[in-house]
Amino acid sequence: MGVAAQRYWTEVGQHHSGAETTLTNLNRLCNYFGNTMRLDQISDDDVAKLVAWRRAQTARGRKLVRDPQNPKKRIAPPTIAAATVNRSTIEPLQKLFNRAARVWRIPLKNEPDWRKHLLKEPSERVREVRAAEEGAVREAVRRDFLPLVCFARAAGLRLSECLLRKDSVDLAGGRIRTIGKGGKLIDHPITFEMRAILMSEMANPTDYVFTYAAARAKPGKEGHARGARKPITASGLKTMWRRAKNRGGGPSIPADLRFHDLRHDFATKLLRETKNLKLVQKALHHSKIETTTKYAHVLDEEVLAGMEAASRRRLGTSET
Repeated sequence: MGVAAQRYWTEVGQHHSGAETTLTNLNRLCNYFGNTMRLDQISDDDVAKLVAWRRAQTARGRKLVRDPQNPKKRIAPPTIAAATVNRSTIEPLQKLFNRAARVWRIPLKNEPDWRKHLLKEPSERVREVRAAEEGAVREAVRRDFLPLVCFARAAGLRLSECLLRKDSVDLAGGRIRTIGKGGKLIDHPITFEMRAILMSEMANPTDYVFTYAAARAKPGKEGHARGARKPITASGLKTMWRRAKNRGGGPSIPADLRFHDLRHDFATKLLRETKNLKLVQKALHHSKIETTTKYAHVLDEEVLAGMEAASRRRLGTSET
């Protein structure tokens, strides 16, 4: 397990757009099974126990969280979602097996039946940022994180794709070129809104576009001064987003609004504006149009308008 995880990380994992998450998942598997556990010894029973163990955990291991209905009260947190269990245990373990069998040519005769262990996930929810929520979201987000949040809404990119290196941005050519989901190369156009945000953020002294101001000084050779600009990371952004929800006083991000919903918001509004599902597919860099059809509900109002127009023509009336 330890050797396989290290080799997978070196050959594949470190190049993922979400490399930080990949490393966390690999470390979790090594800690659970032990570095000396052989892949060909991992059975369906072992995987079932792994899933049960992970399924019982809570987000960030917390024992108590703030009650969304009463911020002064602490309650037991919910366990992690089925999708999180699948993405953080079964899928990375299956990728290790696939790499070992198909690339390293290591025979694994008793490979687990992965489909039996995948938990059923609810249909993906499509959530927009409502007009009444716009101001609260902007006010709740930390000032030094706000440019990144605004960029995510304008670009429609995934979180990991928004954490751009400066050399990924071609302002002259009007393109962003970075690594997306599954190691896919993303070639994304830059709109006037995105350009304004990028130009305002590129002057920082790091190799990354979006940075935050360090709240405290860190001593030592690798340290930094208070207020130094540091690259925003996926975990740092998630922490900021979580803290901005359900604050006891002042503006807060709606409890059911996830950062990924900014991408849904972008897609929904783009489809409503263009009525072109193929265009939205390209803007989101979906490989299959079927993935984009989850936004097709936006066109329901167009269907109704068309039906009404057809009825008026059939009845020979122009009534509305």
